[in-house]
Amino acid sequence: MDTDGVATEGTPGEDAEADRPGLPEAPAVAREIFGERFPMALRYTELLATAGVQRGLIGPREVPRLWGRHVLNCAVLAELLPANASLCDVGSGAGLPGIPVAMARPDVSVTLLEPLLRRTTFLEEVVRELGLDNVTVVRGRAEEMIGKLAVDVVTARAVAPMERLAGWGLPLLRPYGQMLALKGDTAEQELAESRSALTKLGAVKWSVISVGEGTLETSTRVVRVEAGESPGGVKAATRRAKAARAGRAARSGETGRVAGRRRR
Repeated sequence: MDTDGVATEGTPGEDAEADRPGLPEAPAVAREIFGERFPMALRYTELLATAGVQRGLIGPREVPRLWGRHVLNCAVLAELLPANASLCDVGSGAGLPGIPVAMARPDVSVTLLEPLLRRTTFLEEVVRELGLDNVTVVRGRAEEMIGKLAVDVVTARAVAPMERLAGWGLPLLRPYGQMLALKGDTAEQELAESRSALTKLGAVKWSVISVGEGTLETSTRVVRVEAGESPGGVKAATRRAKAARAGRAARSGETGRVAGRRRR
């Protein structure tokens, strides 16, 4: 869904009163899903339709489908999350699915992980304008976060084929966490082709499920991968251990410097 269009100048807030050609009114179900945060969801969708298009994060042809195909399609992932969970949205792009999930579930702590500066700039501005205090934006790649970030749930949408996506997402999970990948009609095929890789990456269970049935006109197809004791497999465990040792060494060095200053 994200494009590689060139970013333009301006901030998300500058188009609050601008025309938004093609953006339909919010469907009634949006109020049910977002509850008291519906005005926040409305504003986010407006930002996608204006600054998101201007900055090349959303294709102009997607504007008429923002509610049904994008915002609500992502928000129903909230049905699958445990209470007070921590979540990382890998390759967040314009904030999908992370921002809709964060709006629908204020109890969930969401990290939007995105490597491109123009996208993280947009995300930071949106989070600030919406007042999403349960969302943190981090610029970086998933591979760089192993040993630095550990969450209960990893989400992703249209980022990469399942096998590659699992290699990025599973190492960021805590033991027995889960990865939720929005995959649409290709879900079963991608899952079948990646089972061997999932086993090597420490997955113990996987399935294709539908969420939003009875709520949305078209339910959301999700590949759910459940990790075991060592998410990401042997290589990820080694990298986490190395990062932990480096962290302990850094803390020990800092403690030594503080003690030295006190003696002086």
